[in-house]
Amino acid sequence: METLVYYFFKAFVKSGLFFYTKKIKVSGNENIPKKGAILFTANHPNGLVDPLFIATHIKRKTHFLVRASVFNNPIIAKFFNLLGMMPVYRIRDGIQQLSKNEEIFNKCQNLLKNNKALLIFPEGTHSKARTVRPLSKGFTRILFRTLDEYPNTDIHIIPIGITYQNVSSYPSKVAIHFGSPILSNNFYNQQDINQSVKTLKKLVSKQLKELSVHIPFNEEYEETLTFLNKKQTDFTDVNTVNAAINNRLTITEKKRSKNYTLSLFYLIILNSVIPFTIWKLVSKKINEIEFIDTFRFGLNVILFPFFYCIQSLIVSSFWGWKFGLAYFFSSLFLILLYTKLSPTHPPSE
Repeated sequence: METLVYYFFKAFVKSGLFFYTKKIKVSGNENIPKKGAILFTANHPNGLVDPLFIATHIKRKTHFLVRASVFNNPIIAKFFNLLGMMPVYRIRDGIQQLSKNEEIFNKCQNLLKNNKALLIFPEGTHSKARTVRPLSKGFTRILFRTLDEYPNTDIHIIPIGITYQNVSSYPSKVAIHFGSPILSNNFYNQQDINQSVKTLKKLVSKQLKELSVHIPFNEEYEETLTFLNKKQTDFTDVNTVNAAINNRLTITEKKRSKNYTLSLFYLIILNSVIPFTIWKLVSKKINEIEFIDTFRFGLNVILFPFFYCIQSLIVSSFWGWKFGLAYFFSSLFLILLYTKLSPTHPPSE
């Protein structure tokens, strides 16, 4: 039953992301083994939508670790558990909470022992900065503890780079690149754990810097980012952008596209005034820009269809069910049309 619920919500979320995102580029899916234990390691630029984008574009059922604070609401916690999410606690959640990580790590070990797939964000926290930050050793701890207890288990690490054209902007474009498998068993030396940790972190970090847009975080970071933004760079063209950053290649400046869909946008707002107003009220309480997409997607994927259903029933009561049905699907089509036709831009700065 739990598996059925997982795949139902996976299909629902994937459909919602299709309506929410202008374009999703996926490459490297052939690198994912069809069987065996996998630890996916991804960069983390954009809150809880990161695991949603990744998990919905992996055929295998995937469990993932997310920050514990999102589990504070018991109803949301049950929903997240159904989706395979597990909380990971940090010092900011309270020192007394850190002991709960032991149970979570044990669950991760059991998943890998049973040849399941697990997704983790080794940077530790989210950040919209276009750089791969230093990796924590938490993922190596899970790997090595599993190999200690179950040495015959082969565990592949698959790095994942996820890049947004503009974090928090709607609609945006997203690129998801799956890297080359790393067999962790080959890099585990029980006699020199520290070196094993360093080697795996280095291998994963190297791939993440190739799979997502990576601007070295140094004194030239802001200058480079401003330059790329002014050129109207398509950041989802990851290989081209990284080549320009690393080799100082010339990027051809693109003209800023005009938005010819504004009239369509206002028509949607007129048709969706209640859910749109609710979103605007909620958005004022969001303190972190990396959580804007998370809340906007989470609320709107439920609110908009719900209110369209109510409005369709009202239409049906006056003009019959055929008109009501036509109104419902027309409302969804307008949103899809706006999402796919609207221009996407990097930030102005």
